[in-house]
Amino acid sequence: MKISEAYTEGRFGLSFELFPPKTPAGEDTLFEHVDRLIEFGPSYITCTYGAGGSTQEKTLEIVDRVQRRYECPVASHLTCVGASRNELVDYLRQAASRNITNIVALRGDPPQGTESFEPVEGGLEYASELVALIRDQFPEFGIAVAGYPETHREAVSPQADLENLNRKIRLGGELVITQLFYDNADFFRFEKACHALGIDVPLIPGILPVTNLAQIQRISSLCGATLPARFEEALARCGDDAEKQFDVGVKFAVEQVTELIEHGVAGVHFYVLNKSNATAHILDSVRLPSAK
Repeated sequence: MKISEAYTEGRFGLSFELFPPKTPAGEDTLFEHVDRLIEFGPSYITCTYGAGGSTQEKTLEIVDRVQRRYECPVASHLTCVGASRNELVDYLRQAASRNITNIVALRGDPPQGTESFEPVEGGLEYASELVALIRDQFPEFGIAVAGYPETHREAVSPQADLENLNRKIRLGGELVITQLFYDNADFFRFEKACHALGIDVPLIPGILPVTNLAQIQRISSLCGATLPARFEEALARCGDDAEKQFDVGVKFAVEQVTELIEHGVAGVHFYVLNKSNATAHILDSVRLPSAK
């Protein structure tokens, strides 16, 4: 199944994003959490891909295991970082051999210690080129791409960022999963601007539940997301009390997701960080739309 089909015929698409654990114990723990998340009936589950292909085999193993264990559609992330065109094609062939035929196509962040992205010899420079490669060589694959409600930090302007997104869609992207954000007004502006450009594929908000202030300050600074002052202050008032921070973060996410659902989004994509507690609390507290 192409993951874009999760949003057709009035369906609400619920999805989760994992990352490859570094140890066998971490993998066992991951699947304990996925056991809990799968109870919510996700439309599909994705798994990230390490810089320079550092986790490519593990990424394939994780999505293959999810697919087999839960009979749930899956998607592998794939980036241009550290890979030639031929190496990307080889990865796609390996994915196809495991019956993994959905890709989240990304340029990828510059490797740690570098300030800007540079393609390797024979590699690709932009996510749009990766989308075009997949569509040309593997036309049966489903393709998701990334969108940025607060604008990609390397974009020369918001309009240029949107035009780049539109290019990815025209070349074969079938849905957009957004970067994390914490002010729904940013998503609503992004959605309106996308529609004005004629982008008519599903725009899926990416949600990262906050359970630790220091952690989210670090993550948001890396990806350019803004924490609303009132939310950051509420977390700060919790001090070092992890349980209170968790409660504040979950309450905020419940309000955020509820507003998005009432707005009529086609689905929600949770960055679960290989855990289930926060996302499960949120999903227990919101009413997901039923098929129309």
